[in-house]
Amino acid sequence: MLEAITSRWWVLVVRGLAAILFAMAAVTWPQISLSVLVMLFGVYALVDGIAALAWAANPLAGSRWWALLIEGILGLVVAFYVFTQPALSDVAFVYAVAFWSIFTGILEIVAGIQLRDVIDNEWTYIIAGIVSIAFGVLVVRNPLAGAVGVVWLFAGYAVLFGVLELALGYRLQRMHAATKSAHA
Repeated sequence: MLEAITSRWWVLVVRGLAAILFAMAAVTWPQISLSVLVMLFGVYALVDGIAALAWAANPLAGSRWWALLIEGILGLVVAFYVFTQPALSDVAFVYAVAFWSIFTGILEIVAGIQLRDVIDNEWTYIIAGIVSIAFGVLVVRNPLAGAVGVVWLFAGYAVLFGVLELALGYRLQRMHAATKSAHA
């Protein structure tokens, strides 16, 4: 089972890089309109949803894949909504992102706890879930922040989440390499 989990280390790297690229785009162009941010976020949610589904396709034992499956589907639904409803008001988008972040965070914590059964002392995915929830709560508490403030808040979240995903991906890649060399 460890081989099955660690062989998908690259999925977390993709998710982490997508989050960091989203943050870089948001910080590079802080004056972008919220509608452009909505489209950037739609691309990020799409990549993140596909990556979560790819990881859910892992042959994990029992029912450990369900949280990742729901997280992936949720990301695709949010991306679809963003792309098909471009006339969303700014506030509706902010709330959609906030609730997506909170629900994704809960599912990341569940998946992280399930990974702890296989990976000793695993904490980065759980911390990423906590960061996602905290971000969502911050956005819900202040949905009418200016567009630039929202961009910076999204960028900060994306960088922190991306770094945590990269750290877990790197750790799983090292474990995968150690598992392969042990079998050789």
